[in-house]
Amino acid sequence: MSTTDEARRGSAAPTATELIRCSGLTRVHGRGPAKVTALRDVSCVLGAGMRVALTGPSGSGKSTLLHLLAGLDRPTSGTIEWPGLGGNPFGRPGVVGLVFQGPSLLPPLDVTENVALPLLLAHAAAGEARERALAALREVGLHGLGSRLPEELSGGQAQRVAVARALAIEPKLILADEPTGQLDSAHAQEVADLLLGAATRLGAALVLATHDKALADRLPIRWRVANGRLEVASTTGTPVGPPAAGDRTED
Repeated sequence: MSTTDEARRGSAAPTATELIRCSGLTRVHGRGPAKVTALRDVSCVLGAGMRVALTGPSGSGKSTLLHLLAGLDRPTSGTIEWPGLGGNPFGRPGVVGLVFQGPSLLPPLDVTENVALPLLLAHAAAGEARERALAALREVGLHGLGSRLPEELSGGQAQRVAVARALAIEPKLILADEPTGQLDSAHAQEVADLLLGAATRLGAALVLATHDKALADRLPIRWRVANGRLEVASTTGTPVGPPAAGDRTED
């Protein structure tokens, strides 16, 4: 698809199969000489069921893009729409499943309570939330650890609980920010298998930021961020615009 064709797509009305549409997104932190451009003029479309590997060096803007897609942050300029998600998912638990790189479990809650929390925030009944949490824990192979606190888990177990928490809500979109970055190769493989398998089972779109080439190669679409710009992709969602050299960026 040519840049001209994609630019036309960017100006067209969103379709029912588009979960997210971004046009000319720029995110700047700070002001004056200290300002940092995290993303610059990013345009893309994320379709239903897409599997996207988001790659690029540390500090390139991958995390910033994921935060914008999730509605956790706002662009400095440009527009973002969520036609296939019923609007901005921020403040609407159960729409997007998020998996972060670092520790994200709440220490006072046991494993089952951590997984059930988004369901409770989405106003599910307590009994239903618990049952769905237990089912998600079974899916990731941790159903026997439901009463443990996060401090009693290994790093690999904690990340699998985080995956279970994202899956329990049965989202249309899973956003994973370096979910295997702090794990050894064996546990990284387990987490990757869980995310890919769950996305297939749920029919959910998956955007997975990673430095792991082998993991990135398992997803059919590649978006690369460099100097705050989305450089390359394939098929639906091809970003617009060449990278700019010398831009100062951050994740």
